[in-house]
Amino acid sequence: MIPVFIRSTNDDGSWPSGEASDWWLHQSLSSLSTSLQKIGGGLVLRQGPSAAVLHKLIQETGAGAVFWNRRYEPAVRETDSKVRTSLQQAGITTADFNSQLIFEPWEIATKEGRPYQVFTPYWRACLQKGLTSKPIPTPKTIPWPEVWPDSVPLASFQLEPTRDWGTGLKEHWNLGCHGAAERLKEFLRLPVNQYAVDRDQPAVIGTSRLSPHLHFGEISPRTIWHAVHQTLTRSPGDSTGAETYLKEIGWREFAHHLLYHFPQTTDHPLRSEFADFPWEDNEPALRAWQRGMTGYPIVDAGMRELWKTGWMHNRVRMIVASFLVKDLRLHWRHGARWFWNTLVDADLASNTLGWQWSAGCGADAAPYFRVFNPVLQSQKFDPQGEYLARWLPELAALPPKWIHAPWTAPADVLKFAGVALGKTYPRPMVDHGEARDLALAAFQKIKRSV
Repeated sequence: MIPVFIRSTNDDGSWPSGEASDWWLHQSLSSLSTSLQKIGGGLVLRQGPSAAVLHKLIQETGAGAVFWNRRYEPAVRETDSKVRTSLQQAGITTADFNSQLIFEPWEIATKEGRPYQVFTPYWRACLQKGLTSKPIPTPKTIPWPEVWPDSVPLASFQLEPTRDWGTGLKEHWNLGCHGAAERLKEFLRLPVNQYAVDRDQPAVIGTSRLSPHLHFGEISPRTIWHAVHQTLTRSPGDSTGAETYLKEIGWREFAHHLLYHFPQTTDHPLRSEFADFPWEDNEPALRAWQRGMTGYPIVDAGMRELWKTGWMHNRVRMIVASFLVKDLRLHWRHGARWFWNTLVDADLASNTLGWQWSAGCGADAAPYFRVFNPVLQSQKFDPQGEYLARWLPELAALPPKWIHAPWTAPADVLKFAGVALGKTYPRPMVDHGEARDLALAAFQKIKRSV
């Protein structure tokens, strides 16, 4: 067996991988190569169009078969189909497998044979189908070739970012299959029991943070599924936390189900009436949101966490998304593109589902009139302001009573905390109440036009 990774920038269509994903890919490939070397093998790296590179490798090695794990994004599905046809026409055996999902997108359907567009009945159908296949253990030995084909240096892929965030990413992640296994083990020791509550508290380590490991194939959803159920078997009791967590794995499955059946949704709303929504065109506002300088602490803390770590707490993702599409009324695609470039767990299916959910224009979407109040959300889920203080050091000295909305604090409190609104920290760029009214008025316009 010859393990091969091909860097083909033409495979991803209009959604080539972002900078944070590229950084993770570099570290993941390095980790995989090291793991294979420990059992006497290696990893061949090549660059170029997938079919052409594979045909050249086949000529060099005399290989008679090519195997790979399936991908589900629209552009890469098309690429993989062309590669398969090209190889088969050349007399090469091909086979592909499911390693990324528990259920194939075409396996779950309504009684009428249509794809689901609402999560709850979709997940009910998944649970009724059941999970039978267990994860396959890592092989201890592999038959390697006597002569290895040439491999290009990993550095030639130029995956690591040239900007200043590379150092921040390294501080927060333990990558590779080993890192994924350790992260899962740590999560199952205690946090999973409190997951139903702690998952909404950004100051608490209450989530698994396995999403980037899942995206890059460093751990499979089947492995997670069985590990969670084994934990429940060993420690029977309140299963609410574990069941809630597995439902989040289900949302990931649902995202791929939707993207497979509705591939246009990466760029277009599933609910067609939103194609005429009167989005604003405001580059300075978008830039302030991206930099975490909106004047709303919970939004700014989330955006700065994202820039520093390549990740953002899920509750905060919903808050910052709502702020962009409803308080600022900027197109959800702006948010999707920024997340795509800066998240280490940037997954096209989940990213698409999340942003269309927030904008109210997708499947199982939050109603557009549901507008998150960033101050109330902050007070509810970070009552002591610990998360805010962590990512907004300029506000850290403010008491919890005032840190969620600094502009409401008395002048002497601001002065004592060293906060000068408009100088050390911005004033709110919009009035939330007014912005909410404008958003709902815009929504009413498209409702009347339908």
